[in-house]
Order: sequence, then structure tokens, then C-alpha cells
Amino acid sequence: MSRDITIQPITAEGFAPFGDLIDCAGDPDKIINQGQCGRYHDRAQLDFSGGRAGISLFNANPRALPLLLDMVERHPDGSQAFVPMTQAPFLVVVAPDEGGVPGRPLAFQTEPGQAVNFYKGTWHGVLTPLHAPGLFAVIDRIGEGANLEEHWFAEGYRIIAPR
Repeated sequence: MSRDITIQPITAEGFAPFGDLIDCAGDPDKIINQGQCGRYHDRAQLDFSGGRAGISLFNANPRALPLLLDMVERHPDGSQAFVPMTQAPFLVVVAPDEGGVPGRPLAFQTEPGQAVNFYKGTWHGVLTPLHAPGLFAVIDRIGEGANLEEHWFAEGYRIIAPR
């Protein structure tokens, strides 16, 4: 089996097993602010076991392709949303859970203006901007206890751009 993972465009349907694709697809749910703003309401399923929702800022270094994926992580006690604070696409890596360990990863690339919310317990790669600045607002669980599991692959995967 090839250890190459080809990046695919992200879609709500393709990403659905892992989380929510957050974007302004379709018509707004409501027009607000004196007709000057479309509200796309309740676009992500935030889910926390204990603790509370918090907003943090992450400033990550951009990555170049091909990219070696040797580790994924998950958060068993809370979902985690990544909202870019720029209009640049970013890389989203996820893996299905196979008996408590990650299966073969998938790699998606967002479009400008899209964000993602990983469901609680979803195996995912680290924050991977493809362009500077890599500034993101992250909404996740703030609370007591360990909420991070890492899995290091015995042999890494190479994430490549589509041909």
C-alpha cells in the first residue's frame, strides 16, 4: 500500500464523518444588522464533557508540500474548531478510528473563508496552514484533566498535492 496521501478538496459530505465544515454555503439563515449582514446560524456542533468552551489564538508556521505526517492527535473530552483569521486555504488531515487507533489518514484542503470543527474524539493532524500568516481562532474545551491523545505512526505518510 502506498504511503502517499493525495490532498482532496474539502466538502461537507466528505468531511461529515469527522466534523463540521463551517462556511457560508447557500443562503443566509437570517439577514441582520439593518439588512447589511447575512447570518449563517449555528454551523458547528460544539460538544464538551465538563469544562467550558474557550477561544484561543494559534499562530502556526506555514508548511510546504510534500508534508510528512508522522503523528495525529485527538481530544476525547471536546470538539475543536479551527477558524482561520485570514482568507488563505489550509490543510486538514483526519483519520477514522479503528479500534482506538487511527486508520489510514485523509487530507483535505479548505477554500478561503472555510473553517472546520472536529468532533469529539476525532483523530486529526496538527494545525497546518499552507500560507503565512497562520493565525487561527480555536474554540475548544477548557477544563481539568487530560484532553489530548497522540498517536505516532511507525511509518509516516507523505501528503502530496493532487497532480
